Amino acid sequence: MSAPKPCRRCLLSEMDDDAAKEIVKKGISDILDRDKSDEKVYTERLSICRSCDNLLSGTCLSCGCYVEIRAAINKGRCPEKKW
Repeated sequence: MSAPKPCRRCLLSEMDDDAAKEIVKKGISDILDRDKSDEKVYTERLSICRSCDNLLSGTCLSCGCYVEIRAAINKGRCPEKKW
């Protein structure tokens, strides 16, 4: 049986994988409140990431980060300068 194909447009929190969901939950909870982006900014950033060809299974292929965690950081920046 072959391994499942990676999802090009999935975020970790959407995957059927408890470990992936825990990475996002833990990563975002570790960001201090003053360093978190507000919900609107976070949602807009993830929308941009979803349409990017460099997204693969919740990971940015340009820099290797988990996009949900980078988007949650107030000073986070897209390596491709899309946000």
